[in-house]
Amino acid sequence: MKHIPLLLFCCILINFNAFSQERARNLGIKTGVLPAGAKNSITDVAGVKVGHTTLIKGDSVRTGVTAILPHTGNIFQQKVPAAVFVGNGFGKLAGSTQIEELGNIETPIILTNTLNVATGINAVIKYTLNLEGNNDVRSVNAVVGETNDGYLNDIRSQFVRVEDVISAIENAASEVKEGNVGAGTGTICFGFKGGIGTASRKLPESLGGYTIGVLVQTNFGGNLQIDGAPVGEELQQFSFRDRILDSADGSCMIVVATDAPLDSRNLKRLAKRAMLGLGKTGGIASNGSGDYVIAFSTAESNRIPYKIESNLLQMEVVPNDLMSPLFMGAIEATEEAILNSLFMAETMTGYKGRKIKALPQNQVLPILKKYGVINK
Repeated sequence: MKHIPLLLFCCILINFNAFSQERARNLGIKTGVLPAGAKNSITDVAGVKVGHTTLIKGDSVRTGVTAILPHTGNIFQQKVPAAVFVGNGFGKLAGSTQIEELGNIETPIILTNTLNVATGINAVIKYTLNLEGNNDVRSVNAVVGETNDGYLNDIRSQFVRVEDVISAIENAASEVKEGNVGAGTGTICFGFKGGIGTASRKLPESLGGYTIGVLVQTNFGGNLQIDGAPVGEELQQFSFRDRILDSADGSCMIVVATDAPLDSRNLKRLAKRAMLGLGKTGGIASNGSGDYVIAFSTAESNRIPYKIESNLLQMEVVPNDLMSPLFMGAIEATEEAILNSLFMAETMTGYKGRKIKALPQNQVLPILKKYGVINK
């Protein structure tokens, strides 16, 4: 009986450290002031779907694919207004020049790893050409972005196949898994396990009632801040702490969706604000980081048909003077999506036995309480 207190102490210690993965908001972290959408996800924007293919095999395969569909119809036949903003261009975003030139997207958006961008292109071309109604299509602008998961994944072996990409597209749904899934399977963020994260903001009716949703693939460094709390400093884990010059490099892919009727010019302005959300988490868009934002509008009134039947296209657009609430929504949703990618990721061991730990909630939550971010 004299050993019971020690046993009880051990049980309490184990329970204190046994945190399960929870989204930031579920832990009491509420970034910004605008309300989240019903699912707090990019799929709160009506019609948007997300699919993943997660590849985890043996000790060397830690990679995957994430597909974002602007709508569930034939995207090539009904293109959506879009724009790209480059925060730092050390990366590969296939299809970006045509988006810049024409101001629209005509395929699902694919995220994967650096050396499988070509596979993603081939898969999107195959998928698009095989869609009913595309029999006479001779050019496809596949949109494929990436981050480099080569620390946990044997990236040189290029494990992602065309079938994996098409599967992610065909299995896209409104429920979005986060953390170590899809294109975020092998990624690293602020020295912790990164991954896929998503969030959304819903504007009040007085400001248009529009929804802004964001999905991120996080694989970058800097000095982690959570709603202003200096978590990286408190944990003594931040870029250049030991003067390691490559410790901030990586990439972040950010996809912003909205149902607000916007043209490509104001979508580019919206995309720029998403980088402010990355900055609020402590990301620095380092020299070796590929930080790209793709923004698109799902407004049906502004879709661009493949076959033009009129000499004029009519579009409804939010005027410049009413864009600021949308800007705020993009900033807040990006910040929270990045945090969700961290809080939902789990510790992973991969290529050559390398191990990246998940964000240590048992250490982070007391820090957030200390700085008044959470009250529990």
